[in-house]
Amino acid sequence: MTEMTESSAVLERLYGVIEQRRGADPKESYVAKMFAKGRKKIAEKVGEEAVETVIAAVDKDRGEVIYESADLLFALLVLWAQMDVRPEQVFAELARREGTSGIAEKAARKDKTID
Repeated sequence: MTEMTESSAVLERLYGVIEQRRGADPKESYVAKMFAKGRKKIAEKVGEEAVETVIAAVDKDRGEVIYESADLLFALLVLWAQMDVRPEQVFAELARREGTSGIAEKAARKDKTID
């Protein structure tokens, strides 16, 4: 198994755990507690973790960027699960964009919103 495959496997396993704990008792599971609070609170948590990651990056604290990035990915996976978005769907979108200039991809999005 390559390092990239192992990395995506970790995300897939974590997503599976999140789905399993979705219906658990919120008093016993942080994931269940997040789901009980609803999509808005989960999305706010994603934003909070993103800000903490940015602050660590601005502070040039590599270790803290790694730590906060893990929190951010976890919160994002919870949001995906809440919205029935599977990691492989996001990976497929990234693969679709692979080899496309970011500038061209952004311009294509603008063209779609004009129609």
